[in-house]
Amino acid sequence: MSKQYMLGQFGGTSLRDALQRFSARLHRQEDPTRKIGAYQVSKAPFLALDDISFDVQQGERVGIIGRNGAGKSTLLKLISRITAPTSGTIGLNGRVASMLEVGTGFHTELTGRENIYMNGAILGMKKREIDRKLDSIIDFSECEQFIDTPVKRYSSGMYVKLAFSVAAHLDAEIMIMDEVLAVGDMAFQKKCLDKMQTVSQTEGRTILYVSHQMDTIRRLCERCLVLDHGKLAYEGEVQDAISRYMNINAAYFEKEVDLSALPHIGGCTQTIRLVHATVLNKDNVCSAGDTLRLRVKVQADVACDDARFMFILFCADGSRLGKTESCSITLQEGFNEVDLQVPCEGMADGMYYYEMSILRKNKEGKREKCDCVPNVFPVTIFNREAFGLDTEKWNAANWGHFMLKPVRAGCTDVFPEREKV
Repeated sequence: MSKQYMLGQFGGTSLRDALQRFSARLHRQEDPTRKIGAYQVSKAPFLALDDISFDVQQGERVGIIGRNGAGKSTLLKLISRITAPTSGTIGLNGRVASMLEVGTGFHTELTGRENIYMNGAILGMKKREIDRKLDSIIDFSECEQFIDTPVKRYSSGMYVKLAFSVAAHLDAEIMIMDEVLAVGDMAFQKKCLDKMQTVSQTEGRTILYVSHQMDTIRRLCERCLVLDHGKLAYEGEVQDAISRYMNINAAYFEKEVDLSALPHIGGCTQTIRLVHATVLNKDNVCSAGDTLRLRVKVQADVACDDARFMFILFCADGSRLGKTESCSITLQEGFNEVDLQVPCEGMADGMYYYEMSILRKNKEGKREKCDCVPNVFPVTIFNREAFGLDTEKWNAANWGHFMLKPVRAGCTDVFPEREKV
């Protein structure tokens, strides 16, 4: 399936403008309707989707991720039958409930209760069906206090709560959602994810979910598609899809890193500056017992006898996992080189990166952040044996990102208070 658009402006604003443009072309004159300062834009074809092909089975929860402009929304519009593909076909078996924009189908002058009936009718619900489910829809939306208030006075969060509640109660076999949960609060997001998991597992509904929030993709979906410039770049496991989407892999790994040329986080004193780093590992693929070995060059304005490096570990999806610090280091005024070993012990299979900072104690004895460089030093953990325990491929979605040290069985000193009892 492919979808092609034509770039540029098409059509006229009125019959009069069209006749004026026709007359100007006939007499080889300038277009009288063209805006001042506007240039003639050449019309060119644009492939929003280029030969996409995949299958989704009943009851599957499939995530669709990709950068802005990758074709995610276009794909959902095609599946929802809002627009037709340029080539190829789409086979659907079941009724579709789609939420592609917040508050789609709502009229701002109508109340929340009236919009439930109108939006439900647009989605294909009968009035008797809406009457039967009205109390449940209002209760799920958490908007009972404002249900008879015009929705133009609703916040964006209340909009999405009411819209999602109507769609969730539609007896549709296929639910399509495009970043609709980004506006809701954390409690409502959890409630919606639980609802979608329930209807998928118990009622066999199929869910297609687009989001830039990798945590919700990981929690809800069991399979994932990655789109890139209109093409299907990957189809498979969620964690592998997220890693592919984040583009943190060995191909982008550099041995020599010019830290001074990278973006730095603001608010640092800059009394000590991160200048350069050399990665001493053979590559960026490590196991659980390895360390990331670095040689870092810094420039200090004054001598310092209590400087410390701090590393914050991030997952490939940008979630913060934890931090570690070096011991106290003495720096001379000017340029200094320091060798560092950052532990990777117990980390799960996957792709990570570190944020590096340098700190020191000021005259008041308080620690201050001198410099900080984010999103550097990618590390790929390929872990087949951790702490002497043979493991299969790490299921980070179920087990987390770290393996804790083995549990001690039969040790009486684990719960000493029980021995007294």
